[in-house]
Amino acid sequence: MAKHDIDPNYLDPNYEPVVNHSENLPFHQVLSARMQRRAVMKGTVGAALASVMGLGLVACGGDSDSDEDTTSGNTQTPGTTERTLGFQAIPVSTANEVVVPSGYSAEAFLPWGTPITGSYPDYRPDGTNTGADQEQQVGMHHDGMHFFPLDQKSGGSSSEEGLLVMNHEYINQSAIHPNGATVNTDGSRPADEVRKEIAAHGVSVVHIKRDSNGVWDVVQSAYNRRVTGGTAMDIRGPLRGYEKLVTPYSLDATATRGTLNNCSMGPTPWGTYLTAEENWHGYFAFDTDVAERPREYARHGVGGSSRYDWEKADSGLDQYRRFDVTPTVDGSATTDYRNEANTFGYMVEIDPFSPESKPQKRTALGRFGHEGVIFAPAKEGEPVVCYSGDDSRFEYIYKFVSSKPYYAATAGGYLLDEGTLYVARFNEDGSGEWLALDLDNPAFASKVNAAKGTTVGDVAFDGFENQADVLLNTRLAADIAGATPMDRPEWGAVDPNTGEVYFTLTNNTKRTEDQVNASNPVAQNKNGHIIRWQEAGNDYTADSFDWDIFVFAGEQGTETVVDGDAVVTLNDDNIFNSPDGLWFDYNGRLWIQTDGYSDETFGNQMMLAANPETREIKRFFVGPQGCEVTGVVTTPDSKTMFVNIQHPRGNWPNAAEDRPRDACVIVTRNDGGVIGA
Repeated sequence: MAKHDIDPNYLDPNYEPVVNHSENLPFHQVLSARMQRRAVMKGTVGAALASVMGLGLVACGGDSDSDEDTTSGNTQTPGTTERTLGFQAIPVSTANEVVVPSGYSAEAFLPWGTPITGSYPDYRPDGTNTGADQEQQVGMHHDGMHFFPLDQKSGGSSSEEGLLVMNHEYINQSAIHPNGATVNTDGSRPADEVRKEIAAHGVSVVHIKRDSNGVWDVVQSAYNRRVTGGTAMDIRGPLRGYEKLVTPYSLDATATRGTLNNCSMGPTPWGTYLTAEENWHGYFAFDTDVAERPREYARHGVGGSSRYDWEKADSGLDQYRRFDVTPTVDGSATTDYRNEANTFGYMVEIDPFSPESKPQKRTALGRFGHEGVIFAPAKEGEPVVCYSGDDSRFEYIYKFVSSKPYYAATAGGYLLDEGTLYVARFNEDGSGEWLALDLDNPAFASKVNAAKGTTVGDVAFDGFENQADVLLNTRLAADIAGATPMDRPEWGAVDPNTGEVYFTLTNNTKRTEDQVNASNPVAQNKNGHIIRWQEAGNDYTADSFDWDIFVFAGEQGTETVVDGDAVVTLNDDNIFNSPDGLWFDYNGRLWIQTDGYSDETFGNQMMLAANPETREIKRFFVGPQGCEVTGVVTTPDSKTMFVNIQHPRGNWPNAAEDRPRDACVIVTRNDGGVIGA
């Protein structure tokens, strides 16, 4: 998410660099080979462009057979009629406002700077809030979120009161300070500005309640909490205690500080919140020849200057200098922060119902650019299964299967500390395989041995020390395993009716002319698509699956074709590009959010609803200018929807203020009915 340089002060020359230089067969070639055997694609109105077809899945229910949660807490049993889209599709919009269908209302809620804890310091529109203030206020650049009913732990499903937990991905330096980021004459930065920027990252836990008039507001309670880029955290799973995570802060490699670039998330079956660390690589300075970077940094693009120069805080405090991961000449991992970036790139578990608990970095789920995580439905006595995409061009889709079984009465985060991490390979015939990234797996071990002494992509490979080393270098392990490089895997969702797993592939503008083929006739895949698969035997622990394309994004006339027949032809009611956010609501509707390019054709970024059985798609929501529409969830009764707006332009949502403020938007039906019905 947030794949653009939003303003001139957000300078990041290495933002999402292509760092996968392996020779694994890329997805567009797999897709091409499959399409050539079965059908043709067809394209748009007035443009030489393409979309392709989808093929029927073998085991799907119903008639179901691109760079830049679905499973727990459902209180209703979905049915075909509940998936119907009962609203009038809205047109595209370029207005600096939120647009929803007739009969619906939308209002901004919890904008950046809203006081939620401590002394509840008021937001100052002139940007003069301090770092200490920001640590007590809602963070910046809202992203993924989830609503936890306040009575969930006791088996309830309140739609009137709960904990709204949301991510804060990154910041707008021109808005967060009175006059943008300050640089002192010696090149250092004011420490309190740095403190404020770190505090604007992370996660907000907000206790909210609806009054008798239907108005939602913040409850001043002990549940309210800010988890920031400086919060103390535990390292859990296979990397706990591993020498490559040793820092002066944690000589035994069991702890670290902070979570950064928090994109999407995933509610766990036991009622906690997993937040994803996505583009964390840009926060660290490596001020030496990039050729000297360890492979843990090279494969992620860590190198050169940092995004915000936090390591240059003029106080010189340890909490800031840790962002310089350059090895010192006479130092070691116990005296400098050469390993600090190895403590980022994970899913981080937060218990919103336990405000004093330390967040846990769950390393068994792998280290990469996590977009989010999505859990398969948990079943008593069976392993926990979850999926995660690595949101970068030519990266991979992963699955984790726990070693220990799930039992509702005792389930907890420990289930995520032991298990097997797999990576997906998509075959030309529509089948797929899950490849274990486990040194105890003979197939993987054989590939590792064969790769020793060679160059994997740009990395000279001399083997893995142990399983912890495999997970620290998840991307490299996936290269060696032979996974399929994808067009930026983003959010996932599991269909509560059929069990199919959906993932957005936002786009990949790095596809070159020599990669063009009959099925993908245009270079620079700028519009993206949504892929789905069914696990073999409907068993989420299976090592194989059948895959399909649900829909291709694009302009008017873009078709998704199944067995020669167009099943989706995009029109004015549903054109979109760059699918990103994805969520199945409690009635089985699929909500699709976008983070792409805005022009006269597409207007501002949007959210659409889809009936996955019929593939009917309608535009439901359009955001203000310059924003990404991201993060969506409803209350259990499906009558209140929360949608996040990230990096809006101008002075949205308050025309009386000079600065834009990221905010959540509350959407309701005027008649009090179910959203989307």
